[in-house]
Amino acid sequence: MDKSEELGLDPNFAQQIQKLHRLTVYGRWLFAGFLWLTIAPFCLWDLRTEIYLLQQYFTWVGLRYALIFHPLSTLGLSLCISVTASVLVWQSRNIIWGLPLSEQEHLQKQVYRIRQQGSSHPLWKWVCQ
Repeated sequence: MDKSEELGLDPNFAQQIQKLHRLTVYGRWLFAGFLWLTIAPFCLWDLRTEIYLLQQYFTWVGLRYALIFHPLSTLGLSLCISVTASVLVWQSRNIIWGLPLSEQEHLQKQVYRIRQQGSSHPLWKWVCQ
């Protein structure tokens, strides 16, 4: 028995929920990729001399001071790493244990709102068609 049948959902509605969830996954990965393509190069460029020195002779103290004396670069790289890690953990949780009930209800409400608004909604053609 399928989960949509257990919850008593229309198969078409359940398929639209899956499409919206897939769009959410793609959106999160696109956001993480966008950060890596925009913020990370500037941060790495700012750290280029320290990276060169660390390639010659790596020490943890050298890495620590490189990050301490370039706080904006450290913040930018930390943002990229943390967003990527959070998307990985979120998607792994969904794959291993399935979507939590609260998230399923949220997706159902979103699909209902998209269907209610109709073709004027930006996600209409990706979710309902």
